[in-house]
Formats: sequence, C-alpha cells, structure tokens
Amino acid sequence: MERNEKKAAPNPAALLPIAVFLALYLGMGLVFEYILGVEMAFYNIPIVVVFMVALLVACLQNRALKFDDKLAIMARGVGDKNIMTMILIFLVAGVFVGVTGRSSAEAVAYFLLSVTPAWASVAVLFVAACFVSTAMGTSVGTITLITPIAAAVSNVSGFPLALCVGSVMGGAMFGDNLSFISDTTIAACNTQGCAMRDKFRANFKIALPAALATLAVILVRSISAGVGQIHIPDYNLLLLIPYLLVLIGGIVGLNVFLVLLVGIAAGIAIVLPTGTIDFMSLLGSMGSGASGMFETIMVTVLVSSMCALIREFGGFEALLNFIRQVFRGRVGGRLGVGLLVGAMDVATANNTVAIVMAGPIAKEISEEYGITPRESASLLDTFSCVFQGIIPYGAQMLVAISACAEAGFAISAFQIMPCLYYPYLLAAACIVYILAGAGKKKS
Repeated sequence: MERNEKKAAPNPAALLPIAVFLALYLGMGLVFEYILGVEMAFYNIPIVVVFMVALLVACLQNRALKFDDKLAIMARGVGDKNIMTMILIFLVAGVFVGVTGRSSAEAVAYFLLSVTPAWASVAVLFVAACFVSTAMGTSVGTITLITPIAAAVSNVSGFPLALCVGSVMGGAMFGDNLSFISDTTIAACNTQGCAMRDKFRANFKIALPAALATLAVILVRSISAGVGQIHIPDYNLLLLIPYLLVLIGGIVGLNVFLVLLVGIAAGIAIVLPTGTIDFMSLLGSMGSGASGMFETIMVTVLVSSMCALIREFGGFEALLNFIRQVFRGRVGGRLGVGLLVGAMDVATANNTVAIVMAGPIAKEISEEYGITPRESASLLDTFSCVFQGIIPYGAQMLVAISACAEAGFAISAFQIMPCLYYPYLLAAACIVYILAGAGKKKS
C-alpha cells in the first residue's frame, strides 16, 4: 500500500487514544500516589501496557480501513529513519552509562568540592550536577549519585538540605536538557529532524543565562550562611576522561555513534586497568545499561505507531486547527509548541515520553508557523525539562526524596520546590527567548 501524502480532514475524535492514555496513566497515578499512598506510584504503573491500551483504541477507530492497512500505517511510523536512529542511540547511550558508572560521577563532584572554599559548596553541587548530567545524559541518574553527597554537605556545613537538593536537581535538569546522549535530546532532535549540534547551539542560548542566574542566586544565599569543613573521600580523576571525550566530540559535531563508541572504549580502557570494576562485572553493567533503555524504546515504538494512526485519521489536523485559533503569529506558534509538550509532561510525568508524544504534532506546528527544526527541538526539550523539573510527582523529585531518606534525612517535595531555582529561571529564559527572537526571520 503506497503512502498517501494528502492530509486527512480534521477529526477531533482521532485524538481519543491520547485522551485514553492520559486518563488511565494520570488518573491511576494520582489515585495510587495521593489517595492510596503508594510510594512512587507513577513509576510503578506499567506505562507500556497503558500505551498498548491506547494503541488498541486507535486500531478500533476508522472501521473503513482494514486492520492490515492499519498495520501498514503503523509500520511506516515505526520504520521512519528518525525513529530507528533514535532507538539505536538509546541503546549505545545505555551501554556508555553502564561502562562509566557511579564512580565517575562521584569523582566529578568530589574534585570540584576539593578545589573550592566551603562557603561555595552549594554552588559546586549545582555545577557538578550540571557537568555529570550533561556527560551521563540522565537527570535521574545524576540525582541518584549526587544527592547523597548533597545531604552530606548539608549535614556538615549548615546549608539547608532543601537548598542543597534543589541545586542538584536544577543542575541535573540543565544536563538533561543539553546532553548529546540524553534520551530527551535524542527524541527531540529525531522527531524534528535536526542535528544534535544545531539543537545544542539553539538550546545553549536559553540554558546558559538561566544557569548563570541560578548560580548567582545560590551564591547570594550561600555567602551569608555559616559553614563547616567538608570531608572529601578519595577519587580518581582519570574517570572524568570518558565524559570529557563525549562532551568535546558532541560539541565539535562528530557523529553521535562515533562519539559514544569513543567514550565507551575510553571508559573500558580506564575502569579495567585501574581496578574500578572486573571484566565480568563490566559486561553485566554494559548489559544493564542497554536493558535500562528497553522501556523507553518500547514506548517509542508504541507512540510512533499510535501517532501514525492519529495522523492518518485526521487527529493532528484537528489539533493544528485548534492551535491556529488560540495561538497567533510566530510568538504564538513557539509558545504553542512549548505548552503542548509541557501539558504532555504534566500528564505523563516523563519528559522523554512527553517529547515522543508531542514531537510529531510539534513538527506539524513548526511547518505551519515557520519554526526551524533546531528551534522546535530546543523548545520541546527545554519546556519538557521546565515542567519535569518542578512537578512534585516526577521521577526526579521522588528519587531525590528517596536518596535523602536512605542517607537518613527526611524532606518533602514541597520543601524542595521553593529552591528549584534553575527550572523557574529556565522558564523565564524561554519566555524571553520566544518574545525577543520569534519575530526574527530564520533562514
């Protein structure tokens, strides 16, 4: 069956699968988390199963098409070059994280703490989280590794625990937004069809001012606080090399697969001779890193299939008509992209899933409003990180609270939220960027 390039007539009913997914996932998450008191309920709900239900709803729509024809439509959606590239990058990035492991991230934090005065410790935590998350490509992994260090810094220095943890979370979202191996970056670039280097350059103009402003706020709060001495455990600076190679390779524009393979090779060449890990454990870590991406890959496959049917049935055209009525001009189009992925993130509590869901629709919006692929990818990733960084039921917040509890410190999401300076300032930077830059014609 040949692909029909003619756009379908607007059909709001075709958006029903998305509504079903949001109702099931968000509804069950809120009931389990806040009514039944189930710990980390949103992340215990099998998101793949919920997406399968939503896909089934899509398959039951439009009975004029045979099921075999619907399978062909779904296969085209999954078989898109950008989707296949995204899946392969997910796997290689997972192996890289498995090779570098926990010790490398801790080495970054302890090195920075050792070369700065005690009164600047919270600022160091923010910078360390920025570096580690940019290198590792995972905000949750960064928070898991750096939050125990933040709790220890708070305990011995007198800095408020909420300030220390909030700074780590902000730094983690900075790297999640900019990293070349972050699943959000991979998803945003591949759904919009742009090079990671181009997206990084567009994104950096928004993220850097927000990060500098955050650093200034943290330093102002830190100067007046009384601090004590901080004990720095032993660390190995060689473990920073794989991260630095990945960062440099990504910035200069090398192929992402080549960059990751170089990082993996460098990691293996360092962790084995230094005795950081034995060969069999390394193989297990590599496998665990890759398998850790399986759920994200399955979500990508299911969402691509579902979105292909929704587009075929006229759902995207209906949504575009609504956006045309509500958002006007170049500013409105960019704001529409941001709020679309933000709404998806609030509903799913997962910024990668939000980008994968919003990506095809954002692509249509971008073509309609003259938004360049790198700009739309940047807006998708940035707005998703803003919302993901502040919602009290997101993985980042829940993992931070859990890490504090394991370290013997009790803290709630609502104590941390006032100290999430980076996401708030990133949101302000996004608005300024849209208002100041959307009127300029892009080549």
